[in-house]
Amino acid sequence: MGRQRGGRRTEGRGPRSGGTGPAEGAYEIDTGMCELEVDPFDPQSWIVKINGEPSSHIDLADSESLAFDYMRWIAELARSQWASTAKLRVLHLGGGACTLARAFASMYPDARQVVVEVDGRLAVLVREWFDLPRAPLLRVRVGEARAVTEALLDDSRDLVIRDVFAGRTTPQSLTTLEFTRQARRVLAPGGIYVVNCGDTPDLRGARAEAATIGAVFEHTAIIADPAMLKGKRNGNVVIAGSDVPIGTSSTLASRLLGGGTPAHVRQDAQVRTFAESAKVLRDEASPTAE
Repeated sequence: MGRQRGGRRTEGRGPRSGGTGPAEGAYEIDTGMCELEVDPFDPQSWIVKINGEPSSHIDLADSESLAFDYMRWIAELARSQWASTAKLRVLHLGGGACTLARAFASMYPDARQVVVEVDGRLAVLVREWFDLPRAPLLRVRVGEARAVTEALLDDSRDLVIRDVFAGRTTPQSLTTLEFTRQARRVLAPGGIYVVNCGDTPDLRGARAEAATIGAVFEHTAIIADPAMLKGKRNGNVVIAGSDVPIGTSSTLASRLLGGGTPAHVRQDAQVRTFAESAKVLRDEASPTAE
């Protein structure tokens, strides 16, 4: 989210000594303005807006409470693949309030997570406001998502989650075949790459991203609500790729029907049919994909 720039690492230590935690208001950050609001329906929850766009929702009373449906879908996909005892190595591209990282810390107590956030001031504020696990359980790295990913070692992550937005769209550089290959490179065998794709009813973006992920990974899956996949509204489509089958669990299918917006999972053959009319996304300097 926000503009892209080079990075440094910041190791937050939670709220300042004597601090009072989150407080409603508008805060200047590196990429513009952050607004922090109490959820009108739950005084224990907070809404974070970045430059006027809802970015995160965090429940201080329940780390695993995920008000944004797409986050719940990603969490359920992970649950369907790994037991709670798994020592997952998770890379979050896009930080916001670290809502999903906070949930994963509760779901997988032995996980080691790195959150990449382009906005250094936002990263500091989030550490001060919310009860985030400390390093080494959760590290926040300030930097541009693609540059950080390209610098990581091969086979160094089990789960890579891309949730990066500049306004309402994901930067093109994080959607291409070349970047997706980098994401696969850093994944260990059996790992999963999962993206949050915001799209319009024409679904052009989701089809292109599904085609691109399908060109890199042997197995794919899509999670979304039926109305979105029928082209009836704007919304989120979760697209995942792996070198092992994903999204095949009957338990996953059942759990996705719960929550605020029931969702369906499409497995590999359905995903490839969904994406067959789309072109694979490429870096501008690369030849056009056939």
